[in-house]
Amino acid sequence: MLVAVAFVACLGLAWWQWTRFESTDGTGQNLGYALQWPAFAAFVVYAYRRFVVLESDPEEVAKLDPATRGATEIRPDVLPPRPAPRSAADDVLDDGASPEDRAHAEYNRYLSDLARRDAR
Repeated sequence: MLVAVAFVACLGLAWWQWTRFESTDGTGQNLGYALQWPAFAAFVVYAYRRFVVLESDPEEVAKLDPATRGATEIRPDVLPPRPAPRSAADDVLDDGASPEDRAHAEYNRYLSDLARRDAR
């Protein structure tokens, strides 16, 4: 009964928005709502039917259980490759490097040393 009331209400609201759109002060927003309300009405019917099927068919409920489906493995070509770990030797700069670059490289060496100590 509630589904029928919701369905009729959504269609009534669609009709009301359509008449508002056709009036002299109607806007595109009214047209959008007039097209949106029938979609809501269709969803009410779909959701009701889906719930009825789930209540009456235990196999459908079992299909939704994540434990029965198992884990889904991600193909290796989907994700980008991981960057190779950097070492302190990668931060060696030439003699023409700016003082900011040298300080940055020294700080990175310090952080990598701390990470190695924490890993122990």
